[in-house]
Amino acid sequence: MGYTDLDGRVSDLDVLFSRVFGRVEVIRILFLPALIALALNLNAHADDVVVQMSHVRKVFDNGEHNAFTDLVKFQGDYYLTFRSCPDGHMVHPTASIIILRSDDLQEWEQVHQFSVPLRDTRDPHFLVFKEKLFVYTGTWYSGETTIPIKDYDLNLHLGYAVVTQDGSHWDGPIMLEGTFGHYVWKANQYGGKAYLCGRRKHQFDVRPRGEGPNVESAMLQSEDGLSWKKISLFQETRGDETAFQFTSQGNVIGIARRGSDSAQIVRSSPPYAQWDREDLDRYIGGPLLVRWGERWVVGGRRNTKSGPKTSLCWLQGNKLHEFAELPSGGDNSYPGFLDLGDGKAIVSWYSSHERDQNGKIVTAIYLADLKIHDPE
Repeated sequence: MGYTDLDGRVSDLDVLFSRVFGRVEVIRILFLPALIALALNLNAHADDVVVQMSHVRKVFDNGEHNAFTDLVKFQGDYYLTFRSCPDGHMVHPTASIIILRSDDLQEWEQVHQFSVPLRDTRDPHFLVFKEKLFVYTGTWYSGETTIPIKDYDLNLHLGYAVVTQDGSHWDGPIMLEGTFGHYVWKANQYGGKAYLCGRRKHQFDVRPRGEGPNVESAMLQSEDGLSWKKISLFQETRGDETAFQFTSQGNVIGIARRGSDSAQIVRSSPPYAQWDREDLDRYIGGPLLVRWGERWVVGGRRNTKSGPKTSLCWLQGNKLHEFAELPSGGDNSYPGFLDLGDGKAIVSWYSSHERDQNGKIVTAIYLADLKIHDPE
């Protein structure tokens, strides 16, 4: 989720991000391509594929801290979700999850917003499962007011979801059975069952604040998308945010963050009892793993000489080849991605690289169009 290292330390940069912005209500949002429009040809793939990035635009900025995005297509419409909080990046009971909808990727409307009393809702993720659209969120216990960092407790985490059958009427938030003590993250489905990543302390260890190395990244399974049980571990130590996909044979491939260390690529086959784990060549914050045509795309925050940036890479074997650096800086990453077919895609992310007219940092939600130009 991007604000604390696994040993419990909070970076100076992350503390800087926990700013307080004025609250501005926004019900309908139009694309603003003129703000930061650009088009880039980016070539970093072994077979000389060129990716064009265009129509970069800010799509949501209400003066609050807006972060942690995801995209999905459901019943012919497009959905974008993210967390919004007037009190900043850190854990606050004022946080909420916002869901936008569009039928053309050009004009968006807010269709739902929810929060959980006494909890910080964050890191929302979509799942289309059994003809329903789920939005999952991991929640820190925060109490009636913002609690001190020293009182954060991973063992008090609890997952929630809202569910819809038509994109307009939403049920919830519904507490996810079996997720107490788990920070739920990305979801997927295969073979009529739903799967979640859930970060948790080994044996729910009780000790002074600080996650430490004995944090697992658990693979949770559900028959209905609401009640969960652990079936395996993506990571046995230094477990963190894990983005994962299923192949047509049911094999799993995942990109797993490991705090501020190098990320891992993890693989397993049914029944997921044994895992192959290999370190990648870089840290990845808020990892993304998706299929774009016949290729794997990995996205997330990486550290550069000019600061943290959100980038996209091809995954070839166990190697990453960057093909795009999105306009980003400061507090940023957690991209969403949709393959639109015919070599086209759209990517979402959040970033705080801009300032408003008063010089305050803006942490906003962005979109960009992508297109593959294969070599002739």
